Amino acid sequence: MTILQAIFLGLVQGVTEFLPVSSSGHLSILQNFFGITAEGDSGMVFDVLLHLGTLVSVVLAYREDLLHIWADCRGFVQNLGRPAPGEGQRHPGARTVLMILIATLPLVLVLPVKDAIERLYYSTAFVGFMLVLTGAMLYVGDRMARGRKGGAAMTVKDALFIGVCQIAATIPGLSRSGTTITAGLSRGLQRSYAVKFSFLMSIPAVLGANLISLVKALGSGVDLGLLPHCILGMLAAMGSGYLAIGLLRRLVQQGKFGHFAYYCVGLGLIVMLVSIFI
Repeated sequence: MTILQAIFLGLVQGVTEFLPVSSSGHLSILQNFFGITAEGDSGMVFDVLLHLGTLVSVVLAYREDLLHIWADCRGFVQNLGRPAPGEGQRHPGARTVLMILIATLPLVLVLPVKDAIERLYYSTAFVGFMLVLTGAMLYVGDRMARGRKGGAAMTVKDALFIGVCQIAATIPGLSRSGTTITAGLSRGLQRSYAVKFSFLMSIPAVLGANLISLVKALGSGVDLGLLPHCILGMLAAMGSGYLAIGLLRRLVQQGKFGHFAYYCVGLGLIVMLVSIFI
C-alpha cells in the first residue's frame, strides 16, 4: 500500500462512514476489485485508525452537545440523593447517555457471529445486494412523515429498536448511518435528532469494537514502516468525515436523504453484475 492509497482509503472511509452509502461496502469493493488494502496485522491497525479518525470527526462535529452532556451528567451524579425543590431537576444529557447505552447493548449479540459476518466482506456479490437493499431503505425512509420526537420524548423502546437495527448494519454493504437514521425516523424522531442520535451512538460502538482489534493487532507486532500511512490515512478520514457529517445534517433536514438511494442501488447492481461475469 502506498501513501496515496492510504490517503485515498482514509478519504473513502470518512465520506462513506457518515453518508448513508456503507463504508464497509465501499472498502470491500476497493479491496476485492482493485486490491487496495494493507495486509496482515498492520492492515488491522490501519483499519482501526481509520475508524478512530472518523470517531474524532464525530466528537468535533458534536463537541457542544458532548460538552453539555458531560456537564449535565456531572450535575446528575452530584445531585444523587439530594432531591431538588419543586418539580426537581431535569437532566436531559444524562437521559441521552442512558438511551445511547440502551441502543448499544444489543451489539453484544453480534459477538458470537462476528467471524461469519466478517467473511461476508469478501463476497462482492453479497455486498452489492446489500447496497441495493440500503438504497431501497433510504428511499422509503426519506418519504416517511416528519417526526416530532426530540431527546426528551424518546423512549426506551425507540432506543432498543434503533439498537437492534444497528446490529443488522454490521453486515457489509448495509449502511450503519442510513439504517439507524431510518430506524429513528420510523419511530417518529425529528430528522435532526435522528441524525444526531445515530452519530452519538456510534461513539461507544466504534470505541469498543476497535480498541479490542487494536490491542490484538499490536500484540502481534506492527510494521513501523507503515506508520506514516496510518497517520495520514487517519487524518484523511477525520477531515472527510467531519465534512460528510455537516453535509448529511443539511440534506436530511432538507428532505434530500433519499438522493443517496439511487447511488446505492446503481452501485449495488453494477457490483453484482461485475461479480457474476468476471
